[in-house]
Amino acid sequence: MPGRILIVEDEREMRAMLEKGLTRRGFTPRVLASAEEALTLSATEDFDTVLTDLQMPGLNGLELCERIALNRPDIPVVVVTAFGSLETAVGAMRAGAYDFITKPVDLDALVFVLERAVQHRALREEVRRLRHVLGQEAGTRELLGKSPVMAQAYALIERVAEVDTTVLITGESGTGKEVTARTLHTQSRRRDKPFVAINCAAMPEPLLESELFGHMKGAFTGAQSARTGLFVQADGGTLFLDEVGEIPVGLQPKLLRALQERKVRPLGSNEEVDFDVRLVAATNRDLELAVEENRFREDLYYRLNVINIELPPLRARGNDVLLLSQRFIEQYASRNGKRVVGLSPAAAQRLLGYGWPGNVRELQNCIERAVALTSFEQLTVEDLPERIRNYSSPRVLPEVADVSEMVTLEEVERRYIHRVVEAVGGSRTLAARILGVDRKTLYRKLERRNEAPPKA
Repeated sequence: MPGRILIVEDEREMRAMLEKGLTRRGFTPRVLASAEEALTLSATEDFDTVLTDLQMPGLNGLELCERIALNRPDIPVVVVTAFGSLETAVGAMRAGAYDFITKPVDLDALVFVLERAVQHRALREEVRRLRHVLGQEAGTRELLGKSPVMAQAYALIERVAEVDTTVLITGESGTGKEVTARTLHTQSRRRDKPFVAINCAAMPEPLLESELFGHMKGAFTGAQSARTGLFVQADGGTLFLDEVGEIPVGLQPKLLRALQERKVRPLGSNEEVDFDVRLVAATNRDLELAVEENRFREDLYYRLNVINIELPPLRARGNDVLLLSQRFIEQYASRNGKRVVGLSPAAAQRLLGYGWPGNVRELQNCIERAVALTSFEQLTVEDLPERIRNYSSPRVLPEVADVSEMVTLEEVERRYIHRVVEAVGGSRTLAARILGVDRKTLYRKLERRNEAPPKA
């Protein structure tokens, strides 16, 4: 966090104290005695923040603030003053100061303010950089992200897009599984043919069977006309089975046979119809666990899981949160006819610190709401939902001063297991992988501690 600090102070002893103290705290200070020298130097060199005295001969601290705010608005200025009145604070802020601190200077308090100022600048620079990246990538692909985990997903998508191998996309709800499926289709040789999607959890078994395989007129009550199934509708293109883990057990053998034979028999028909589709399936469930519990056929699982693309949760994607936010800001600002150009640094910090249990879908909803409510060109903290404004990351162990409040090693393990399971959305497979144990061991540990097993 510590960075390059330009210190402007006319008193020699104060300069020496600040330089020595901040150097010890990891900062790299450059010390000058006048505001005029600081203006000249800041025009040619880069600093993370400026720390200036208020009362100085010649150009004073407030005037220096105004000049830096005009010429280098990217550099936050912290003012040191012996006059800690409200009027002084207001004057410093009006002059463009980021913050102020009063004399006598408490070094710990000063370091805290400077670290915030450095972080403020870093966030502004990151938002600006990501906005530039977004402009360069506009229209090139629906998937968006620069994090290492997403780079791995992109590389796998590019490798399998041109082949017809069946793909199973896994990940928490809201991570972009359908967007990934569409990307596979648009980058494939089937791009000019249909992309047909169905949510397997959205309808009962008889209706789902009819949707997938089709039916003849009179095949069942209410079948007043024949219907072509989705396998045939997608012929030559891609069929996307979303939430494939929810397919009823009774329908799974029929789906498996269709995939093996590349033929379907519409309900009420004696003839089979050939189809040529690339199948992509997606689930947020642990299908291996479902197989173990006899809720999903093992042979169907292996037929679907030829290639697995695992999408990471948003909380594991770092600054992708800001990149996606900028995309959504531009999208909803344009749709609503509002001039909103980005995030304030404070809002960006809140978004980066939030856990995003709803992943990209939750972020999109958050930004749409914020754009609708904001009165400014940048989204502020107050534009964000309360759950994000007030969010604090849970700790495995709270800080305790009393030895009697410390917990046992068994309790530490219990809390950590609970934290990992929560962080991965309840996936026993993913939690076990992170913890370095097999799923059965994890299950036993949860049972031994009278914990409810994580959802599949």
